[in-house]
Amino acid sequence: MANLLVKPKGKSGKVHDITPESAGWGYVGFGLYHLKAGETASEETGDREVILVLVEGKAEIGAAEQNFGELGERMSVFERKKPHCVYVPNGTSWCAAATTDCVLAVCSAPGKGNHKAQVIANIGFEERGTGANTRFIHPIAMEDRDIADSLLVTEVYTPQGNWSSYPPHRHDEDNYPEMTYLEETYYHRLDPAQGFGFQRVFTEDGELDETMAVSDGDVVLVPKGHHPCGAPYGYDMYYLNVMAGPLRKWRFKNHPDHDWIFQRDSR
Repeated sequence: MANLLVKPKGKSGKVHDITPESAGWGYVGFGLYHLKAGETASEETGDREVILVLVEGKAEIGAAEQNFGELGERMSVFERKKPHCVYVPNGTSWCAAATTDCVLAVCSAPGKGNHKAQVIANIGFEERGTGANTRFIHPIAMEDRDIADSLLVTEVYTPQGNWSSYPPHRHDEDNYPEMTYLEETYYHRLDPAQGFGFQRVFTEDGELDETMAVSDGDVVLVPKGHHPCGAPYGYDMYYLNVMAGPLRKWRFKNHPDHDWIFQRDSR
């Protein structure tokens, strides 16, 4: 298994290029472009479907021989405005021309050709958790929306001093409906940018147990196990999640030692 903490490669161009081969798994890919106004990026999708997420800034987006025009609204991810996103099916291509400085995420997984290229509209908003476990969600493409073959994509804001992906939970067994096997990436951002956060990835048997200090722009790979995050006082945390596996459903189990927290807060 590759190192679970992936640092960006530079500050411009394609700064993340995580593939199933580089991650040592079978489904999830994650790319990230930092583009200056006037710069472009384009890719063939091959056998993979893609969801483009304009994390920050604006760009003209084309996909599958369609022109979707200029997309993007928030200039900082911490404005907490809903993202502009485009679904791109396998067997096609996409292109982006930055009209402002922008950050463009490329989320990918195996495609089956069941969905057409489209702007992902009507992204919702959820508040989840209580107390210091409160976080805020934009569910971009979760299983309640039939807009992808494999991809599950969401973004999460964790206020300073709070925990997220907590209580610890895992989704690493192909045992539906009790659990689904889903690989996952976390693309982290911090506000202010010089901040840091923590993420622990661990299995109940102790075979995997890594605790990482994440900086602004880092990606954490979650091949299996539990994966909670903590945001220290003074620094808000954002992350963009990409999940995929053999079944496009999100079923997980909390860690048995910590499930009491969920049971208490659910009363």
